[in-house]
Amino acid sequence: MPFAPRWTRLLMVVSAAGFAAAAYAIRAVTDGPIGQYSGAALSGAIVYTIVLFIRPTISAPVAGFAAIAYCWFIEFAQLTPVPAAISERSWFARQLLGAQFDLVDVLWYPVGVLPLVAVHWFLRARTRPVADPQ
Repeated sequence: MPFAPRWTRLLMVVSAAGFAAAAYAIRAVTDGPIGQYSGAALSGAIVYTIVLFIRPTISAPVAGFAAIAYCWFIEFAQLTPVPAAISERSWFARQLLGAQFDLVDVLWYPVGVLPLVAVHWFLRARTRPVADPQ
C-alpha cells in the first residue's frame, strides 16, 4: 500500500531537514571542494524533497527532472546580476539563490537527485498493488 500524501509530506520535511543539516555539518568541518560539491548535491536532494512535498504522487522520473531543471535554472540565473543583488541583502536569499555561477555545481545537482529518484522508483514499485491474475 502506498504512503498517504500526508505521510509523504512529513517524510519530505524530515528528509529536507536532514539534508540541510548534513550540508551545514559538512561545511562546518571541511573547506574547499568537498564542502562545495556536497553542498550542491545536497541542495539538489533538498529540491527533490520539495517537489515531492508539493506533489506527493508525482512519478520519480518527473520529480527528478523537475528538481534538476529547477537547480539548473537557479544556477544559470546566477549569470545575471539579480541573484547576487538579492543575496547581498539576505542570508536566507543567499542560501536559496547563491551568488555566483559555478559550472561544476551544474554537474553535482544530478548527483544529489538521481539516487533519490532510484529510491523513490524502487519504493513506488514495491508499494504498487499487484494486479490479481485470473
